[in-house]
Amino acid sequence: MQSWVDGQPANALASLKDRGLAYGDGLFETIAVRAGQPLLLDLHLQRLAQGCSRLAIAADHALIRSELLAYAHAMGEGVLKFILTRGDSLRGYSASPEAQPRRILQASPAAAYPLAYASEGVQLFDCATRLAEQPLLAGLKHLNRLEQVLARAEWQDPAYAEGLMRDTSGRVIEGVFSNLFLVCDGVLVTADLQRCGVAGVMRAALLAHAEQHAIPCLITDISLTQLQQADEVFLCNSVYGIWPVRAFAELSWSVGPLTRKLQGIARTLLDV
Repeated sequence: MQSWVDGQPANALASLKDRGLAYGDGLFETIAVRAGQPLLLDLHLQRLAQGCSRLAIAADHALIRSELLAYAHAMGEGVLKFILTRGDSLRGYSASPEAQPRRILQASPAAAYPLAYASEGVQLFDCATRLAEQPLLAGLKHLNRLEQVLARAEWQDPAYAEGLMRDTSGRVIEGVFSNLFLVCDGVLVTADLQRCGVAGVMRAALLAHAEQHAIPCLITDISLTQLQQADEVFLCNSVYGIWPVRAFAELSWSVGPLTRKLQGIARTLLDV
C-alpha cells in the first residue's frame, strides 16, 4: 500500500529540509492493524500527545486520529508506522516558528515471528550498547533510535530473538524493541523509565490490566542481581504481545503462571 504524507498519497520523496531527516526531530508510533482497525489506538495517541507536549510540536491530534483510522481501514491487515516530524526548517538546530508538522503513514505486512517465541520463550542477547540517561527524552518514542540500531547490530545469531539493554549505570531497562517485566514473589516488576527507555504501549496496557486484576505491580530500578533472582521474565510490545524469556547468559527461567495469564490478556488486546 502506498504511503501517505500529510493525508495524500506520497508520489515523491519527503522534503530534504525536514527536521526529522536532519535531526531526528519528531516522534513515531508502530501500530498493529487487524481487520482494518488500529489496535490500542487510544494508548498510542496518548503517548504521541505526551511526546508532542514534551518536544513542543504543535500537532493536530484530531486530524491524526482521523488519518490513522482511514489508513488502517485501507490497509486491512499489517503494521502501520506513523511518523510525525516538526516539519521543514533552514539549516541549524533552531526551528523555524513557521514550521508545519509533517505526518507520514507507512504500511508493512504483519510481523511473522516464530510461534515458539510465544509458546516456549526466547533467549536474550546481552547487549554491550548502553542507553544514555536523558530525562528530557526518557519514555518518548522519538525518531533518534541510534542506540537501538547499534545494539541490534551486535548479534546475527538467530538463537537470540531480542537483546537486553542496560543504562550507563548498569540498571536493567528493556529489550531493543520491547519492554521487560519480571515476576518476583508474585509482584509484577518493570523498570522505571524516568532516565531513559521507551514507555511502551503494551507495557502501559498490561500495567492497567494488572491493577484491574489486583496483581501487585512495582515500577522501580532493576539491577542485574534482581533479574537473576526473578521467578519469571517476559518481554512485551504492541505488535507481538508477550514473549516469555527462557534464557539470558547463564540464567534460565520456566514460563510461569503469571506470564501465561498476562499473555492471554495481551492476546485479547491484539484481537478484534
